Amino acid sequence: MTLTQAEKAAVVAIWSKASTQAEAIGAESLERLFTSYPQAKTYFPHFDLSQGSSQLRAHGSKVLNAVGEAVKHIDDISGALAKLSELHAYILRVDPVNFKLLSHCILCTVAARYPNDFTPEVHAAWDKFLSSISSVLTEKYR
Repeated sequence: MTLTQAEKAAVVAIWSKASTQAEAIGAESLERLFTSYPQAKTYFPHFDLSQGSSQLRAHGSKVLNAVGEAVKHIDDISGALAKLSELHAYILRVDPVNFKLLSHCILCTVAARYPNDFTPEVHAAWDKFLSSISSVLTEKYR
């Protein structure tokens, strides 16, 4: 799933704004995930999952930092996230469907924070970009 130059530009443009709020966007995306898909909580039995908790903010920051790495290496997302893919497949054993669910929650959060910038074209580009990340994170499961 290759991004066009226009799609890459759209992803980078939104990321330049979102990266300054990575921790907050990550935490809000995880809150959306756990509210909408409570089964995802099973991977975090040791976390305080209450809104705004320090653990939620810290993990949200990690998630968005990985998105940032994918943006930085938009032409080699697979290489940029290879270690993360291995971690989730072999050690954490996260059900791959959770990557798609979290991607949707990230998409909703970013769209809600930047409504004027999140045109239908930008939405499509970010959806394709996040789908690429999900694919990379699930490739070790095959």
